Amino acid sequence: MAFETREKVLEKILEQTKPKCPHCDQEMNLWEVPPFNIGDGLGWGVPFLYLCFNDDCSLYRQGWDHIEDNYAHKASYRCINYPGTEQFEIMPVYSNMGGTAQIIDEQALAEKEILKEAIKKGFSILADCYVSKDGPAVLQILTDSTEPARVRLKAAEIIGDIGELEAIEPIAHLKFSNELLQKTVAEAIKKIHKRYFTRDCPFCAEIIKERAKVCKHCGKEVAGV
Repeated sequence: MAFETREKVLEKILEQTKPKCPHCDQEMNLWEVPPFNIGDGLGWGVPFLYLCFNDDCSLYRQGWDHIEDNYAHKASYRCINYPGTEQFEIMPVYSNMGGTAQIIDEQALAEKEILKEAIKKGFSILADCYVSKDGPAVLQILTDSTEPARVRLKAAEIIGDIGELEAIEPIAHLKFSNELLQKTVAEAIKKIHKRYFTRDCPFCAEIIKERAKVCKHCGKEVAGV
């Protein structure tokens, strides 16, 4: 399964309809999971959740008495939902402001627009690079971790089509957190080798001719290897 960036997960969530709290039927707020764990310490397993911050919600109102009577603590509950699912659970809060700092509805929309513009700009630059066969510029975008994942993925595809042998070394040993990007880069390297009738020496990893019998770099016999 390909690793999804936080931005890609957020983009998918924002395309979905916001869920409504099953306890009060109010639209829930998108909430960024804090960097520390709550509850059993295992974490939520997702970067974003939906929370109901309606102070008139029956779960929230009745939660104060329930926790006071059963656990002798001053706290209540908020309803949470895992985006894209019908899975609703509860989260303890200790005041009416608890968790509100992580509400990101407006921020999320702004980030989505910024991401869309970055992708649009990146694709435009890559299109120009493809036409002008500007491999170094494509390589720069591919290796820039600040570029959106979709832009870097397209750069990897393009470098396979127009990249020269010199493009292999800078990306051959890079480790990408996105599995799909890592796979696309590997395929791009194969395409460059195929276009130039070359391969990597199995002993020293230097680039040699595909039909070479002896590596010109390390001197080892590579015929049939």
